Amino acid sequence: MRKTAYILPIAAVVIAAGLSSIFTVDEREKALVLQFGEVVTVKENPGLAFKIPLIQEVVKYDDRILPLDTQPLEVTPADDRRLVVDAFARWRIVDPVQFRRAVGVGGVAKARPRLERILNAEVREVLGSVDSGAVLSADRAVLMNKIRDQARARAQTLGVEIVDVRIKRADLPQQNMAATFERMRAEREREAADEIARGNEAAQRVRAQADRTVVETVSAAQKQADIVRGEADAKRNAIFAEAFGRDQEFFAFYRSLSAYEKSLKASNSTLVISPDSEFFDYLKNAQPRD
Repeated sequence: MRKTAYILPIAAVVIAAGLSSIFTVDEREKALVLQFGEVVTVKENPGLAFKIPLIQEVVKYDDRILPLDTQPLEVTPADDRRLVVDAFARWRIVDPVQFRRAVGVGGVAKARPRLERILNAEVREVLGSVDSGAVLSADRAVLMNKIRDQARARAQTLGVEIVDVRIKRADLPQQNMAATFERMRAEREREAADEIARGNEAAQRVRAQADRTVVETVSAAQKQADIVRGEADAKRNAIFAEAFGRDQEFFAFYRSLSAYEKSLKASNSTLVISPDSEFFDYLKNAQPRD
């Protein structure tokens, strides 16, 4: 009975020591075995592992990609238009030994503010080198990649890798939005006025060209009509001259009839002519004169 009384406590101590020397590493974790605060073993593969009880301790870090949400940050791009930028990052621990040395016992909680300072500094530097239009346009993807690469280089001292950086929001400060809206509206109105002026100028050119074409067309037609009319008059005069040369009496008779027709119309004024006038020769005598 006495032996049993001694054996049971010893066995319990041995079992407890054996259990305390065994630990497991999850596939989502990385583990460090520390002895008096110094790293002696790194366990990155999942499964069982061993340590010296009471002398060594185990510290585990998450091996997954972790989020980093930052507070909205006010930046001033190259065109001096202030913007409120809300960004976030994704990061992971790639070197647990370096991470332990950099942040100490604080772990992930202590690493977050340091990473946020790095990210904010790079956001200010990159966005401060371009105009606000680039930040608000599709070119923002290029800027985000540049922020990621520069932040990744600085975060290597912490034993972490910046996987991705994204800008969730980039807006004007509330106090500047009204002034910016008015400036944008004035700019659009100026552009509209320029377009209207250019349109009116083009319309005037078209109208002037059309008027010129009308004048040239009418002039050409009038010229052609005058030529045709002149040729017709020439032919008529030639015919009259030929007829007059063949029979002067008939030509005089024809001319008199034409004069009667024009003079004796009802719309004409009253004529006071002597009855003995030559104008009535062919009315007084139907026989042609000798």
